[in-house]
Amino acid sequence: MAPISIPRRTALQVLGAAGLAAALPAVARAQSADAWPSRPITYVVPFTPGGSTDVIGRLIAQKLAEALGQPVVVDNKPGAAGAVGASYVAKAKADGYTLFGGTISTHAINASLYKNLPYDPVKDFEPISLVAFLPNVLIVDPNLGVRSVAELIALLRKDPAKRSFASSGAGTSTHLAGEMLADMIGVKLTHIPYKGTPPAMLDVSSGQVTFMFDQITAALPLVQAGKLKLLAVTTSKRMALAPELPTMAEAGVPGFEMASWQAVYAPKNLPPAISQRLAGEITRILQQPEVRDKLTNQLGMEVVAGSPAQLAALMQKEIPRWGELVRKSGATAN
Repeated sequence: MAPISIPRRTALQVLGAAGLAAALPAVARAQSADAWPSRPITYVVPFTPGGSTDVIGRLIAQKLAEALGQPVVVDNKPGAAGAVGASYVAKAKADGYTLFGGTISTHAINASLYKNLPYDPVKDFEPISLVAFLPNVLIVDPNLGVRSVAELIALLRKDPAKRSFASSGAGTSTHLAGEMLADMIGVKLTHIPYKGTPPAMLDVSSGQVTFMFDQITAALPLVQAGKLKLLAVTTSKRMALAPELPTMAEAGVPGFEMASWQAVYAPKNLPPAISQRLAGEITRILQQPEVRDKLTNQLGMEVVAGSPAQLAALMQKEIPRWGELVRKSGATAN
């Protein structure tokens, strides 16, 4: 059978149409990025209202809305140390209309703590910006009768079977801080995970749980009301917000050092133009004096405003670091 002959003009038209068709997705993405944002944005917070991640999320959402000219709505999706919210965002469209308030738990600890984690912190997310580092504080009920870390340790060693510690969720830095203390003082304690910081602190303040570690952000109101007592800070240096608090090392637990962090992510494969715009806007937000004052002087955080590359580099270090601690402690969450 003789080959079919296609006129040269027709062939060029076919090739031109094919090239146009191949280029259309890229053109559509560029146009979409240029038009972004044209509707409200959802900022998913994977913990309950009132905790550090929620406070940061609402502050950034408010400032982003002002900068972008579109509403930024905070959506709390708590559960499983942030894994519920993270899994939701991992499956969302990478169009710039879904953002995520990530933490050391969702994007470092969970990778080794959960055997069947429903998302991949590296493969499913686009790093946007590191926001802040947060020291944890050791918290007890004032009626527990301890005035120092040394007195708490003596109480825990006296009858560990009757003692427990709370956390804002299995796999959070607050969970692993408790495991670390138990390991370092040589006792076995019961861990009681909660769906967020507020309910955990309430049970500590009522004496139902012996102690917990958490960010000072949510603890301050209860401390000021006389319902909670702070014993120490988990970082290597004292906090400017509470300089009277000793570090755990100063309080008699040498080598104890831990700090959590907060960041902003989006679903993987976010158009670069949108990613760059978001990173730039968040950096500008974190440089605003009133924002830095609230996060640093009122909430005890260390503002960082790191780039997407810096956030990715942090994750590369933190995931194996926390994996080693999880294995050493024997902590699991499945």
